[in-house]
Amino acid sequence: MEAIDPADVIPGRAELSAAMERLAGKVRRTPTLDLPAGDLSSVPVTLKLEMLQHTGAFKARGALNAVLTAPAGTRSVCAASGGNHGAAVAWAAGRAGLPAHVFVPATVPAAKAALIEGYGATLHRVDGFYADAWAASLAHAQQHGAHHVDAYDAAAVVAGQSTLGQELAEQVEPGRAVLVGCGGGGLFSGVSLALEGRNPVVAVEPATAPTLTRALEAGQVVDVDVSGVAVDSLGARRAGDIATAVAQRLGSTSILVSDEAIVQAQQYLWSNLRLAVEPGGATALASVLSGQARYGNPVVVLSGANGPVLR
Repeated sequence: MEAIDPADVIPGRAELSAAMERLAGKVRRTPTLDLPAGDLSSVPVTLKLEMLQHTGAFKARGALNAVLTAPAGTRSVCAASGGNHGAAVAWAAGRAGLPAHVFVPATVPAAKAALIEGYGATLHRVDGFYADAWAASLAHAQQHGAHHVDAYDAAAVVAGQSTLGQELAEQVEPGRAVLVGCGGGGLFSGVSLALEGRNPVVAVEPATAPTLTRALEAGQVVDVDVSGVAVDSLGARRAGDIATAVAQRLGSTSILVSDEAIVQAQQYLWSNLRLAVEPGGATALASVLSGQARYGNPVVVLSGANGPVLR
C-alpha cells in the first residue's frame, strides 16, 4: 500500500496540546459510563457520552478550534455539512461573534436544519449530496472572502476533535480498544493521534458508507456510493486525506456494520439506558452488540444525538 505523505496534513503533538489548552472551559468534558459484563454485552464496556457535548455532538470541538484559529481579519465563516458540523460551526461562530453560512444537502433532516438556524447561521439548501454542499461552501468562501471550515479534513478541526481522545487518556486505562464511528474521519483521526501508542482506535463505519475501509483497501482515498440510516452524519463520499494518512501510518483497522445493527444499538441505548442517540452516534456501539468488535473491555464513543433518535 502506498501511504499518503502526511507531512502537510496531520497535526502534530504541539497542535493537539494547543487545542486542548485553547478549548479548556469552552467545550464540555463529557463523562464516561462504565457497564459491567452482562449489562450491555458479555464483556465490560465503557461508554463516552459525547452526545452531551455542546450542539449535541463531538463536532463542537473541531469547529470551535477551527474558528478560534481562523486567519486574522476573518469576518465570516462558512461550512458544508450533513447537519452536525453545520450546527457546530454556527455555534462556534456565535461564540466568536462572526456570521456563519452553512450549506447542506436538500435532504438534511428537519431537526438538524432547525438546530443550525437556531444557532444563528444562514442556511443554504443545495440539491444533491454532501459533496455538492461542500462545493457550494467553497464557492461562497471564494466569492465573499469567508473562512471555510472543513468538516473533517483540516488540521485545526482534527486537533479540536483530538481533545476527546485527550480526555479519554485521563478517563480509561491504556491498552483498551477505543471504537469510534467514522464518516470523513475527523473524529477517528483526532482520537487516534491523541491516543497514539496508548490505546488502539478502531473506525466503525456503516456498510452502506464504507469510505475509510475502501480507502485502506485501495491505498488512497476513493469515492464510494453512500446511503443508509446514518448517511446524514457519516455520509461523506470519500474519507479525508488526514484520516487515510493516519490510518495508514498507525496500521488502523475498520469494522463495517449493517443498518439493522445500528438501529438495534439505538434501540438498546434507549430501552436500557434511556440514552437518545442518533444513528451515526450509535454506529460504534453497533459493532459491539453485533459481535463484530471482539475486544475484552472496549471503550465506545457515543458521538451525537441530533436525530433521528429513538424514544
